[in-house]
Amino acid sequence: MDLTGMLEISGRTDKGRVRDHNEDSIGEEVELGTVVLADGMGGYHGGEVASAIAVNTILNRLHEELPEIEPGTIDKKTGYSKESLLARTAIDEANQTIAKASQTQPQYRGMGTTVVLGLFYDNKLTFAHVGDSRMYRIRDQKLEQLTVDHTLLQELVDRGFYTPQEAQQSLNKNLVTRALGIDQQVEIDVHETAAQTGDIYLLCSDGLNDMVIDEDILATVNTFADNLQDVADNLVTLANEKGGKDNVSVVLARPLKPFPAPPLRWHKRLIRKLFK
Repeated sequence: MDLTGMLEISGRTDKGRVRDHNEDSIGEEVELGTVVLADGMGGYHGGEVASAIAVNTILNRLHEELPEIEPGTIDKKTGYSKESLLARTAIDEANQTIAKASQTQPQYRGMGTTVVLGLFYDNKLTFAHVGDSRMYRIRDQKLEQLTVDHTLLQELVDRGFYTPQEAQQSLNKNLVTRALGIDQQVEIDVHETAAQTGDIYLLCSDGLNDMVIDEDILATVNTFADNLQDVADNLVTLANEKGGKDNVSVVLARPLKPFPAPPLRWHKRLIRKLFK
């Protein structure tokens, strides 16, 4: 399914004002209806290798398998949609690829990455993440964080040790409890939500939300909403003006019209039945 003309996507990645190289990676595939962002860490250039592996592995897997999905199909064993299972499979493959490279190539030992993925399919958004890279939704000029950070600080907030306001001032924001590439298996959060025409979805590395408060993110999106590339550029600029202490990356996506998935072609259905 080609979402050209149905989905607008823009993004930008920047090394910031302090780091000497960029360990973030972003991917945008409007034809696939896919956006992905990864924030790498560890080793000599290991972070940028890990994040690039994550983005490329996920996009390659989706290219191979998304066209073969029958719209509306639910997996009987898990109760999940096929696109949700595909998102999970793609991220799991990325995790194993990074872990193998880390274990077999000494220069990349200890590398890992966060990831956040958005897959627009059949008027829904499937979103998945590992780590503290975030996805926000802006609807009716209001900002909502869709993902929950996989960090020690977030766990302490959930247990009542900190308020969200206190957590914003903490010096220990970036101690992630999950990342790709650390172990052969990783827990992946996957969710689905209805996507509406005019929604704006923002994926970002912590280089944005550590520097810029949610209210300023929302104000920037609303101010430049007519052009998503202007939104991306101004969010990165704002993060750098606030100090730019980390790499900063953003990807934005906006449905322009409904995007129902066409049914699987009859010959593919026949082949599937014959070899089931």
